[in-house]
Amino acid sequence: MLLHVIARGKIGRSPEAELVERYAKRMTWQTKLTELPEKGGKIPGPQPPLRTVLLDERGQALSSQQLADYLERWRDGGVRETRFILGAADGHSDAERSEADMLLSFGAATWPHLLARAMLMEQLYRATSILAGHPYHRAG
Repeated sequence: MLLHVIARGKIGRSPEAELVERYAKRMTWQTKLTELPEKGGKIPGPQPPLRTVLLDERGQALSSQQLADYLERWRDGGVRETRFILGAADGHSDAERSEADMLLSFGAATWPHLLARAMLMEQLYRATSILAGHPYHRAG
């Protein structure tokens, strides 16, 4: 299953970009990173069946194990692509929220957009490591 991270805004050369790249290189699952401009831009065509996860302050906070369980269930159920979408500074529209398969939150705190992208990549790496039985989850 493809893990596709779609984010508004350019990460450029930054410490957060280095973290994103570090986790992207370590992933054993197919991973794609797409950056869109702050406004406009089209999300690439899907690979159905797919799931859409919006990172959203109104979402549910999942443990790493719970995220791994969702990924496993979706993968084993034939989902070809799971999209994790980070919106612009003003977040997602009500229509986008209602169309999503899941709203995911990293807790009640507000996180900088670039840091949230790095945190998402780490959690995806951790979840896939859990499913592979890799010790990273407990060592990290």
